[in-house]
Amino acid sequence: QVQLVESGGGLVQAGGSLRLSCAASGGIVEISTMGWYRQAPGKQRELVAQITRTVGAHYADSVKGRFTISRDNPRNTVYLQMNSLEPEDTGVYYCNAKQFGGVYVYWGQGTQVTVSS
Repeated sequence: QVQLVESGGGLVQAGGSLRLSCAASGGIVEISTMGWYRQAPGKQRELVAQITRTVGAHYADSVKGRFTISRDNPRNTVYLQMNSLEPEDTGVYYCNAKQFGGVYVYWGQGTQVTVSS
């Protein structure tokens, strides 16, 4: 069983920056992909960015050029640097990890990001 603990959310003005962190612990072998999803009020959860050991980083079109995902493998931690934040980026951000090629999928508890205009 893998546990994911997120941190770094908060309230920021439009144009500002935040950095989210997600630390994995527990049975962390063969975690191929780590990423971030978000869910805005009244909307479905959507992929923001993910990173794999072999393919690298993938971003949603809406965040390309503004967000950067990175992974510290020795610390089993994934980061999301969010710059030039927009009110549309507001939502609960969830860390996600896929183990054994997606056989097992884990979620963090979520961290709120609010961008004011």
